[in-house]
Amino acid sequence: MPSDRLLSVLTCPLCPASLRRTDGALRCAGRHTFDIARHGYVSLLTGHRRAPSADSPDMVRSRASFLGAGHYDPLARTLAELAAELAPPDATVLDAGAGTGHYLGAVLDALPDALGLGLDSSVPALRAAARAHARAEAAGWDVWRPWPVRTGCADLVLNVFAPRNGPEFHRVLGPDGALLVVTPTARHLRELRSCTGLLAVDPGKEDRLRRTLAAHFRHERTEPLEYAMSLTAGEVAALVAMSPAAHHVDAAQLRGRVERMAAPVRVTASFVVSVHGPRRPVPPPKRPV
Repeated sequence: MPSDRLLSVLTCPLCPASLRRTDGALRCAGRHTFDIARHGYVSLLTGHRRAPSADSPDMVRSRASFLGAGHYDPLARTLAELAAELAPPDATVLDAGAGTGHYLGAVLDALPDALGLGLDSSVPALRAAARAHARAEAAGWDVWRPWPVRTGCADLVLNVFAPRNGPEFHRVLGPDGALLVVTPTARHLRELRSCTGLLAVDPGKEDRLRRTLAAHFRHERTEPLEYAMSLTAGEVAALVAMSPAAHHVDAAQLRGRVERMAAPVRVTASFVVSVHGPRRPVPPPKRPV
């Protein structure tokens, strides 16, 4: 159930009005109404079909299983440590493309009075994100579109393996806020590409990220993170099934490929966590007196 504090962050996506809770839904003064699902998230995408790239139920189950086994815990710890450094204890944290809310939950653990809001277009992911943490909320939204969130309300924005909407990141962040972006490096999961159909990571991805954000953010620093994972065949299957490759790899074919691998499988996890600060608008030049 959305909290009162969340209602101070969200706005109606159809008009700029505030939202209030009424009869199992959120409603604005213009009588636009958005259902609160029994799983706890609020759907703001009325009449909007799920994006083709949104996580399927199988992808969400695979992600929950893999992350629950702790294989990406070093990444979650890195994000939590940076959050504790960059944001106040009572921060408002927005997670763009939150998935299951795994990383948002880790960040909220590091900020004892913070509120987290995860935005995602996948209903199965939202069901998980809504219960990822006692102080986490979830809302159905396409992060490529202008967000139904107040300008300057956030202290921290997370973007972990998700679409990057630079103008909206900048709009919702306060002037002293921070953006944390996680991208895989070209070495990430390299051992699995040829045998499982995983897509290769473009080596120029990090440069493109900086160019995408440069108009609105200044790059402050980068935290590289790389380590080896030892995975069972089932964990390899879950790892592939939770990735974008799941949209184009046949499940039966994947199982056959994984069964032929000798377990345990040593796999490289390799990420870049980058910290960005919002650029402040340049004031217009003063007219001569």
